[in-house]
Amino acid sequence: AEGGQSLPGNGQQVAVPSGQSVTLQEVLWNVPGPDGLAARFRFLAPQIARNGGTVSFETASADMAWLCQNFAIDRISTLGPAPQQVIISLADRDIPFGQTDEEATQFFDAYRIEDGKCVWEAF
Repeated sequence: AEGGQSLPGNGQQVAVPSGQSVTLQEVLWNVPGPDGLAARFRFLAPQIARNGGTVSFETASADMAWLCQNFAIDRISTLGPAPQQVIISLADRDIPFGQTDEEATQFFDAYRIEDGKCVWEAF
């Protein structure tokens, strides 16, 4: 990650409200974003796949908000100065950060942190 730090995921499965299978892929720390430094939490979520997937964007979006509030915020406080933004991404396959894969399905949501809460921001 340019200007940032990559912390590999440990294959940790995270239980999200929809029940879909979500695994922490990596955390990118202090990555320059549109609004200052951002922390990106990248998750594998095979069930969002366009072909054969069972999880819609609306369902995944609710899971991403939950991941920000219940997974990311707890970890941010231990990593150093708080970033201005948290970006949660879900991908149906392992794609190296910054690369594209036309077959892949990826969802992203961005949040700012206010009073310990994730507040959704439109890209």
